[in-house]
Amino acid sequence: MDLNLRNAIISNVSGNSQEELEATIMDAIKSGEEKMLPGLGVLFEVLWENSPKSEKEEILTTLENSLK
Repeated sequence: MDLNLRNAIISNVSGNSQEELEATIMDAIKSGEEKMLPGLGVLFEVLWENSPKSEKEEILTTLENSLK
C-alpha cells in the first residue's frame, strides 16, 4: 500500500471553511501530540507555496521574532 501522507492531509481539509481550518489548526496545537506535526507542516507548505513574496517576508519576520 502506497500512502501519500501529504495528499491524504490535503484531501482531508480540502473544501473546509476558514472556521474549520482554524479549528483543525487549534486542535493540533492544543493537543500537543507529535503525530499532528506532519499535518501542520503540510498546511504550512500550502500557505508558503501560495503566498506572495511580501507575505513570505512577513511570515519569516514573525517566525524570527517568535524564536528569539
